[in-house]
Amino acid sequence: MITKVTNYFKGSVKELKKVNWPTKQQAIRHTLLVIAISLVVATFLGIVDFILTNILQLVI
Repeated sequence: MITKVTNYFKGSVKELKKVNWPTKQQAIRHTLLVIAISLVVATFLGIVDFILTNILQLVI
């Protein structure tokens, strides 16, 4: 049991060394991109919700 756990962690460390980690600049750029896209989508959905709510109120 202990051997399996040890091998698991050794394998995990070995695999993590193979990962191509992004640079700090890339991570910041991608984070800002995700935030910007999220804000755009949230704004779009808010506008659509507002419009559909007003249409529904007119129907009712």
